[in-house]
Amino acid sequence: MNHTSIFSSASGISFEIFPPKKWESFPNLYETLDALKELHPSFISCTYGAGGSNSKKTAEIVSYIQNQLGIEGIAHLTCAALTKDSFLSTIRAFQEKGIHNVLALRGDKPADMSEEAFAGREYKHPSELIPTLKEAGFTVAGACYPEKHFEAATMEEDIHFLKHKVEQGADFLISQLFFDNEIFYRFLEMCERAGIDVPIEAGIMPITSAKMIGTTINLSGASVPKAMADLLARYQDSPEDMRKAGIDYAITQIRELRERGVDGIHIYTMNHADVARDICAAL
Repeated sequence: MNHTSIFSSASGISFEIFPPKKWESFPNLYETLDALKELHPSFISCTYGAGGSNSKKTAEIVSYIQNQLGIEGIAHLTCAALTKDSFLSTIRAFQEKGIHNVLALRGDKPADMSEEAFAGREYKHPSELIPTLKEAGFTVAGACYPEKHFEAATMEEDIHFLKHKVEQGADFLISQLFFDNEIFYRFLEMCERAGIDVPIEAGIMPITSAKMIGTTINLSGASVPKAMADLLARYQDSPEDMRKAGIDYAITQIRELRERGVDGIHIYTMNHADVARDICAAL
């Protein structure tokens, strides 16, 4: 699989979804996926639970995307609690289901894992997974952080490790979400100066409710520009207006990014096909 096929869709839009916590919720997710197919995405990625807790669900979902919908699917794979044996067994399970694209991530410490065990884990960085994935025939994506990974001391240090990830074989990168396009443009300039020349997709999360912003900031570390803060202050007591304003904000971001010729747009859908549909209709 040539990684350029990931970007074969003319839409230049891709989506992220996540597995339901309960198997009985899967029918709703498959309805979401069927709806997302109609938007002609370049690919759909599916997240992976800490410590592999959702690995079976991830494989089932990405297999459906790949084999039933005929869309490129990307399986997230976190290394936080992987052993060599569990890594190889996960690779085999992906291959058996026809999955050939992986997003290699570190992931968070599993709740039932001690700090000592986490510190001594077999794979400390996702870059350590990439050579084995490439040897097994996978197209591999990596994550990148326009506002710096929270553990990196400086942006320069973060770019250094990102370049190493690419040198290990990452075919393209998907960015953490951001709300200020200027931050992303500065990040791209730093990548170019560092010699990072693989495609970089811009991660966009539509904020459709006031309560989303606190959780989003805690998880992503993204900063909130004045325009977003003003939007939240204005519409936080009006859910319907907040939803529309959040979608409009994302549409504006995407239009500006496209005008600058970014490599693609990756929308964090939060499993809401209607939000993705509204954005794509406006574009």
